[in-house]
This record gives sequence, C-alpha cells and structure tokens, in this order.
Amino acid sequence: MNAGVSVDLRSATPPYEQIRSQISSLIATGDLAVGSRLPTVRSLAADLGIAAGTVNRAYKELEAAGLIESRRRNGTVVAQPSPGRSGQAGVPLPDAVTAAVDLLVNAGRDARLSDELLLDLVRGKLRKG
Repeated sequence: MNAGVSVDLRSATPPYEQIRSQISSLIATGDLAVGSRLPTVRSLAADLGIAAGTVNRAYKELEAAGLIESRRRNGTVVAQPSPGRSGQAGVPLPDAVTAAVDLLVNAGRDARLSDELLLDLVRGKLRKG
C-alpha cells in the first residue's frame, strides 16, 4: 500500500498531513476499498524513513474522521462508510466530478505547477465558496 504514499520532507506541509491526505484520497477514489489493510505504523514509518509517531498521528486523524478503524488481530483497515459520507470507498463519485478533477490535474501538470500549489489553489477556492 505504501507505493501510493510518499512524504516530501522539503514540503511546507507536515509529513503527517501528507500521509493523512494521501490515504484519504486513496480511500475517496476507491483505490483503497473497505476492509483493505493498511501497513502497521512501524512498517509504514520505516518504509517512508520517518518517525512512527508521525504515521501514528496521521492514522489517528484518519480514524477520528471515520475513514479507518483499528481492529485487534486485524490491524488497521479502511472503515465502512457511514451514512451521508459521500465520495468515500464504495460510494461512486459522479463522472462529472472525476472528469473535472482529471482536467484540473492535467492542466496543473501542463503548467508545471507543484502538487502543493495546485492543492493550495483548490483549498483557496473552496474557502471562498
């Protein structure tokens, strides 16, 4: 699973937030299905070359958001979406939204914008309403 998660230590975004947002995105797009096991905190930390506490914080925030859950003997898994939580694993995204996101990402790549800047632009537009 960690092939879809990376950390840029030069980024202004804290590593735990990079992990949290990437896993959240993988769940939202269905790349991580309900019941999928996530690597242990120690395993992912070792793979990424960061402290276990950093991964633990990301997992705790994902769990607080209801995206993952820790189960004894089964480890940490993608949680079943709660009612009203759209765009999460198992809930299809509208084709128009997926197409718009693809268009935005491709336009950003063509303009050679960093992922961070592209995300900042989206967050800014979302705040403005």
